[in-house]
Amino acid sequence: MPVDPTPASAPVLAPQDEAVLVLRLAGPLQSWGDRSAFNRRDSRPQPTKSGVVGLLAAAAGYPREADLTELVGLRLGVRVDQPGTLLRDYHTVSDYRGRPLPQAGVNAKGLQKPTSPAKDTHVTHRYYLQDAVFVAAVQGPAALVETLAEAIRRPAFPLALGRRSCVPTQPLALGAVRDGTLEDVLAQEPWQAGAAVKEAYRRRCERRAEPSSPHRIDLAATFDDPSGDDTLQDVPRSFDPRERGFSARRIRHAWLDVPTGLARTTTTTQSATAAGDHDPFALLGW
Repeated sequence: MPVDPTPASAPVLAPQDEAVLVLRLAGPLQSWGDRSAFNRRDSRPQPTKSGVVGLLAAAAGYPREADLTELVGLRLGVRVDQPGTLLRDYHTVSDYRGRPLPQAGVNAKGLQKPTSPAKDTHVTHRYYLQDAVFVAAVQGPAALVETLAEAIRRPAFPLALGRRSCVPTQPLALGAVRDGTLEDVLAQEPWQAGAAVKEAYRRRCERRAEPSSPHRIDLAATFDDPSGDDTLQDVPRSFDPRERGFSARRIRHAWLDVPTGLARTTTTTQSATAAGDHDPFALLGW
């Protein structure tokens, strides 16, 4: 694995011919698995590179057997705007005729062998993130990024947040492509959390009387970085079902100081108290 000689503290400069595409990944359900074992399909707490590359490939109309070198070479950054919660989908499978379930192995005639001892019910677990919001950005050659931005607006195939059943909400693309680095773009993009989460944050800030709130918020982010101190095994080699495989990438974790888009507000009751006047109906909004 090559190591970037640039010190971690040095600013990352984007080449002049590169651009950044910013995506809002939000929906009722998301599932970003990087491994599946028998009857269990997990989800990582944030989008994987294979999931984002798969979304871009579907938008651009790539066949499953296509070479992914161009898309895998894009640098990825993911910001966690609303982490959501983990949901377990519990399944049981049985034969409606009351027969024992077959196993995966087959006999000499190509027929599935019966389970031994006989198994009447098969249990599976599938995990999803619910009510999560992420801002993902990819940086690469400007011509490629512009093409992908147009593809996201007019996708060739249906788009999904990790699994086919996880449909994204709009908007998916956050405006036009940007200049600059992933770090700068993700730090400047306003907070994309839901209205209820933003309102709860505003009220919490007002109770704490924090001087800079509720204008800014610290959000966790992850960036592709050859000198990063963590690794993920989620870089797809191919989406061909016969040749599926993944390689590793190095990543760096960071915190970004992000604008919330919230204005400082004062409730009616607080305004009345400050003016030395008491309005008994203020809490009712009259």
